[in-house]
Amino acid sequence: MSLSPEQRREYRAIAHNLKPVIIVGDKGLSEGLQEELERALNDHELIKIKVASQDREARQEAITALCESSGAELVQTIGKIAVILRRAKQPNPKLSNLLRHKH
Repeated sequence: MSLSPEQRREYRAIAHNLKPVIIVGDKGLSEGLQEELERALNDHELIKIKVASQDREARQEAITALCESSGAELVQTIGKIAVILRRAKQPNPKLSNLLRHKH
């Protein structure tokens, strides 16, 4: 599923005030990180990820790998921060960033 420009704009607006919930450090894409990513996407649907690597290509590869492994869609990348989205089958209204920020 590809996002339309309107959807991307809406998701970027929602994500603007979010803080990164996943931080990819020196250990890279560990098993614990994958589990935390799954939990975060299930709970929040739209999340920010921070990739601490200094190398731009390594950051991009890490973000791509995270999206592929979790089935998430990349909304945008700015510097070390990526915004990704994966819709939950049954979103939790208290946790889902999409439902909490509907205007």
